Amino acid sequence: MLRVRVAFLVIFAFALAVAYKITQIQFIEGDKWTQMAKQIGLQYKTVEAVRGNIYSDNGSLLATSLPFYRLAFDPKVADDPLFHQHIDSLSLLLSLHFGDRTPNEYKRRIQNARLSGKRYLILNRKKIGHLEKKQMSHWPLFREGRYEGGVIFEKVDERYKPFAFLGARTVGFINENNRGAGLEYSFNQYLAGKDGKGLYQKMAGSNWKPVYNGTEIKPEEGLDIETTLDVNLQDVTQSSLLSALYEHEADYGCAVVMEVKTGEIKAISNLTKRKDGQYAEIYNYAVGGLTEPGSTFKLASMIALFEDTPLNIQDSINTGNGVHSFYDQVMRDYKFGGFGKISIKDAFAFSSNIAISSLVDHHFGLKPERYIEYLRSMGLADPLNFQLAGEGKPYIPNPGSPDWSGVTLPWMSIGYSLKLTPLHTLAFFNAVANEGKMIQPILVKKIKKADKIIEAFQPSVVNEKICSDETLRKVRILLESVVEEGTAKNIKNDYYKIAGKTGTAKKLVDGLYTKTYYTSFVGYFPADRPQYSCVVVIDNPKGYQQYGSDVAAPVFKNIADKIYATNLDIHDPLPAPLEKDPKEFPIIQAGNYQDLREICQALQIDNPVAEELEWVSTERHQNGIRWKDNGVASSQQIPDVRGMTMRDALFLLENRGLEVDYKGTGRVQQQSLDPGSKVVKGSKIKLTLG
Repeated sequence: MLRVRVAFLVIFAFALAVAYKITQIQFIEGDKWTQMAKQIGLQYKTVEAVRGNIYSDNGSLLATSLPFYRLAFDPKVADDPLFHQHIDSLSLLLSLHFGDRTPNEYKRRIQNARLSGKRYLILNRKKIGHLEKKQMSHWPLFREGRYEGGVIFEKVDERYKPFAFLGARTVGFINENNRGAGLEYSFNQYLAGKDGKGLYQKMAGSNWKPVYNGTEIKPEEGLDIETTLDVNLQDVTQSSLLSALYEHEADYGCAVVMEVKTGEIKAISNLTKRKDGQYAEIYNYAVGGLTEPGSTFKLASMIALFEDTPLNIQDSINTGNGVHSFYDQVMRDYKFGGFGKISIKDAFAFSSNIAISSLVDHHFGLKPERYIEYLRSMGLADPLNFQLAGEGKPYIPNPGSPDWSGVTLPWMSIGYSLKLTPLHTLAFFNAVANEGKMIQPILVKKIKKADKIIEAFQPSVVNEKICSDETLRKVRILLESVVEEGTAKNIKNDYYKIAGKTGTAKKLVDGLYTKTYYTSFVGYFPADRPQYSCVVVIDNPKGYQQYGSDVAAPVFKNIADKIYATNLDIHDPLPAPLEKDPKEFPIIQAGNYQDLREICQALQIDNPVAEELEWVSTERHQNGIRWKDNGVASSQQIPDVRGMTMRDALFLLENRGLEVDYKGTGRVQQQSLDPGSKVVKGSKIKLTLG
């Protein structure tokens, strides 16, 4: 019994000691051992899901995840004979491929890892592509596979943008802290997918080796997004903007192209000047860049005036000598000596500050809150709730606020003392083109999984009607006059009409307006049936050209010209084909016999065969024609070119050494030198066409 009691006490004491040690490890030293367990041994780690793709409107890839691989090696796997047989060849191939170490250095590094018992060695931190992986799979030792040759191709997905610099800020990025910009950040909840879990073993050198034991949770791939961007328009928009920025040595610039009816953004470019003088997409000024818009805001002032007063575009206003005082502040027009007495239409077309601000101050000076209410009703006071994060919130001062003074209203009327983003300004002008309906700009149309649409986005209506139809009619005339005869006359063309407004705002620095400018042009085209609207902003241009008409407007025209050239829907419809009048005989006068005979055959006109003739004239014979020799066989005689086209006449006359001068259009009616007379080379012959 004594021995039993002693044994029992010993076992009991041992049990108490075990319980004490468990308590000590679990609770007293728990944090210490938990931290140590994380540093060594096994640990479940997150396996990132493959991100979804970003597409343009025609399915072109804007961003995708490509599989790359990190090359690692388990030196302990290979048998000794196999290892020693192939280590030299493997080291040589590694050295030749990566070029960062000699074959001996690679061999020594692998052997040392093998001797020290390492199970995971990263051979080179440079990521390799799929083709490189395929080639390496046939290298000595590696061709034995993972479990006999020790090779480990650790997959690492990397974001790839096929168009690189094109729309880089719009496509955006996201970092390991889930911070970023652009589509990658704003639509991360769709693109990111769902991460999985995997068991990893920590190896020497703080490297983690995956352990495939069947407990892995596979990640779910991210969804794809389809944007409204047109790659071709994005290219021309960005290249046109970049060229202007270099030409004017500007600080930054942005341009946005939008479809009038749908609100779909077809191109958006933001370029900032770096310290090395090159331009890159660093910040999205179009969406987040709040600035004083300048004269482009005069459109809002004119809408408020037309809505609240019986003013007409032909009414006149006296702007004086171009200098006008509002309380203690002096406002000037850019034209030295002023515009004098001009119509409201001309005041807008030539961007008279004094005219617009005087009208607004006269009609709203005692009721500024009414002017502000008009701005709110137009949709200018609230954000657009654009799909990209970081949209700037409009700032419009209110009467009675600390920053309101007697000069706030007149200066606000011409685009100062308030702030808007270029995108908001574009949406406002787009409303004028869209029969008064302001719609929310849209950049992403669909969320997809393969071909299955998960979610579709439609632009919402910000304001069903920003003003009356009569006001719309008036301001559209004003916007067209800016290009037809006003400050943007330099971008007028004969093919399609542009409507828009130039803007040149002095920049506010430390509370003072400087002689640096924020230039812009915003408008739509074709003016008679608008299909696209566009805003161009160029900040702080250098040199003698510092106005919106000289800096921003030409960029707008380059973009519009490209769209016009490639979009047949914008072109005027072709005239209806002329129907043949059976009573009218076709005009076939003179020229090359083979050409004229081909025409006769096509028009089914009877004509005899005269293959021996080259140049002919014609005479009508009943319902057909007869050929007559034009008598131009001799190169020493003046040919009879009457009735010929200008092309045929030039061919014959210039081949005889004559200098041709002509006037009019059509066929040759008269020639100054008689047919059949002797040719004097270098002499001049005058032709009259009709």
